[in-house]
Amino acid sequence: MKTRTRIDIDAKLLDQVLMATGEKTKSKAVHTALEKYVRDWGIAELLAAGGKIDIVDNLQELEELEIKKQKRLSW
Repeated sequence: MKTRTRIDIDAKLLDQVLMATGEKTKSKAVHTALEKYVRDWGIAELLAAGGKIDIVDNLQELEELEIKKQKRLSW
């Protein structure tokens, strides 16, 4: 979903965003910059949570369950 929004952005900052993103239009440049900001923010949040979350490595168990499921479903 796209939303049209009118905002005031410093012209020099917008020029820097255009250069940094390599986009051809202001809209695409701002969109790309916002995506990167949100992605970087999410990564920072995950890193900050390091050591605070107990993660159970049950990949092998899940793979075995998937194999059993596939065997039951195969004809």
